[in-house]
Amino acid sequence: MIKVLLFAGLAEQAGTPVIELDEKETAASAVKTLLKERYGLQTIDNAMIAINETYVKDNSIVTEGDTIAFIPPVSGG
Repeated sequence: MIKVLLFAGLAEQAGTPVIELDEKETAASAVKTLLKERYGLQTIDNAMIAINETYVKDNSIVTEGDTIAFIPPVSGG
């Protein structure tokens, strides 16, 4: 199982901040594509990706037991 954490607007769009995927190993880009298809998260392309609390690139590999987080750009005042 891979745990997916969604933050801010992505969590709102998906209706949940946490998703569990029954995958053994996959690329971060494949997780992103899956989330776009299943949850309509079109803005996920702008999000930063972290695996186990370390920022990574789209081609990084996520394995069973990992946590991948998608963090959209935020603004505030």
